[in-house]
Amino acid sequence: MIVFSNTTPFIALSSIGQLELLPRLFGTVRVVPEVAEECRAGGLIAVPELAELPWIQLAPSSSEISSLPLLELDKGEKHTIHAACEHKAELVVIDEKIARNVAEYLGLSVIGTLGVLLNAKRKGMIASFSQCVEEMQRNGLRYHPRLVERLKCECGE
Repeated sequence: MIVFSNTTPFIALSSIGQLELLPRLFGTVRVVPEVAEECRAGGLIAVPELAELPWIQLAPSSSEISSLPLLELDKGEKHTIHAACEHKAELVVIDEKIARNVAEYLGLSVIGTLGVLLNAKRKGMIASFSQCVEEMQRNGLRYHPRLVERLKCECGE
């Protein structure tokens, strides 16, 4: 399965010590250099050096992005979606609403960090979806409350 991820899911899952959910659910995860750079740049939440993780595959990104919808996105989102299209990815892990809409418009299947947690909960990889989301929120990540409530109901919490 070809899976690409943008920056925010790495930050969100790192914030709760659950980064290993990505390879457990998807095996190899591809990232473009722009995403690796954004993670390396750091912030309040430390993300491991992506290139050093055995389950990360660095995928080249194009210097020219020609698709008009992509021009409105940030560098990581733009290059992730473009590379996912070029490599015919089965899935893109991305949280930002506009980027998700663009990816879906371009024919990509999309899942966000909350979807990753929901799948992990269903497979018994985490004890509580709610606790993970609450911890991410305490770490400064924001998710729409109605979406969180809907997903809690989906996993029986």
